[in-house]
Amino acid sequence: MKQTDQTLLEQLRITEFEIENRQRLFMITERDIKLIVDARKIVEAGLGGIVDTFYEMQTNTPEIALLIGDADTLKRLRTAQQRYILDLFSGVYDIEYVNNRLRIGLVHKRIGVDTKLYLSAVYTLKSLLSDHLSRHIADIQVRADTLSALEKVFMFDITLVFETYIRSLLSEIEASREKSEEYARILEEKVRERTHQLERMARTDPLTGLQSVRYLNEALTRYLRMAENRQEMLSLIYIDINDFKLFNDTEGHQRGDEILRNVGRSILQVSRIEDSAFRYGGDEFCIILPRCNAEQARDICVSRLVDALAEVDDTILLSIGIAQAGPDNYPSAGQLLSQADRAMYLNKAEQKGEDAELNPSGNGASVRLVGGQDKSGS
Repeated sequence: MKQTDQTLLEQLRITEFEIENRQRLFMITERDIKLIVDARKIVEAGLGGIVDTFYEMQTNTPEIALLIGDADTLKRLRTAQQRYILDLFSGVYDIEYVNNRLRIGLVHKRIGVDTKLYLSAVYTLKSLLSDHLSRHIADIQVRADTLSALEKVFMFDITLVFETYIRSLLSEIEASREKSEEYARILEEKVRERTHQLERMARTDPLTGLQSVRYLNEALTRYLRMAENRQEMLSLIYIDINDFKLFNDTEGHQRGDEILRNVGRSILQVSRIEDSAFRYGGDEFCIILPRCNAEQARDICVSRLVDALAEVDDTILLSIGIAQAGPDNYPSAGQLLSQADRAMYLNKAEQKGEDAELNPSGNGASVRLVGGQDKSGS
C-alpha cells in the first residue's frame, strides 16, 4: 500500500491504546485533565489577546514572518491557533485530537519550519498561557498544579508533532524498501480487508441488517464526544414495536422475523449516511442522528419512517421516544439512552389511552411521539 493510501495514524501505528499509554508515560492523570478543563473558561476569556500577542511576537522574527508571508495567511493562522488552544483545554485527547496534532507536524515540515522555530513558538505560547493562568488563578496550589498539567499536555503534543518530522525524514528509506516488501504488504492488506469484513459481519445483526447492540454504547459515546467538541446537537431515537409478543404468539415466529426485517429495512431506508441504526433488543431499535435536533428527528420518525413502514406492512404500530443532546448539555451515553427509553414508554402509554384517536381502523403505522430536548423526554 502506498504511503498516500494510509492515514497518519496508520503510518505511525497510533491507536487508542497507544494514546492511553503515552498519557501514562507523561503522567497525565484524571486530576490533570480536570484542572485543564477547569482552566478553560479562564483561557477563553483572554483567548483573543493571547493569540494576538503570540503572533505579534512571532512576526517580529524575520524567518517566521517570511514563512507566514501575507495577511490572509496570518488571519487563517490566528483562527487555527484559537481552535487549537480551545482543543488543548477541552481535556479530550483522543484519536481525533492526536490526528490533528500529527497533521500540524506534517504541515510544518512540508513548508520548511525548522525545529528550532517550532520549539520556540511552542515555548512562547506556553509562556503566554502560563502567565495568563497565573494572573487569574488565586489558589497557589491549584495554580501550580494547573501549570504542571499544562506542561505535561504540551510535551504530549510536541512528541506527536516531532514524530511526523521524523517520519518525513525516513520516507525516502521507506520508499526504497517498498519493492522488496510489496508481496508482504499485499498479503497484509488482504488479511486486513478480511478482518474488516469479519468485523463488519460481527457488528451487523443478521436478521435486520442493522448494527449489533454490543457496539451501541461505544458508538453513542463517540458521537456524543464529537458533538460536544464541535458544539453540535445530536438526537437519539428509541423505537419499540407494539404488541410484538402477540404477533409471535398468534402468527408464529416467522411472522415476527418478517416484522423485524420490515422495520429494519424501513429504518435503513430513511436513515441518512451519517446516521447509525442499531437493533437494541428483541423488538427495540435505536438510531443515532448527529447534527440533528429533536424536531428534525421527529420529522424522520413521523414523516418518513412511519410512511416507509406503512408501505411494506400497515399492521405494525411503533412506540418512539426521542432524546436530544446539546447544544447546552451533553449527557453520557447511558443517560441519553435512559431519556429516550423513558420517552418511548411515555409514548406507549399515551397510545394505549388514545388508540381510537391515533388509529381508528385498528391497524397502520401511525404514531404520536413524545420526547425532545428536555431531559424528561416528554
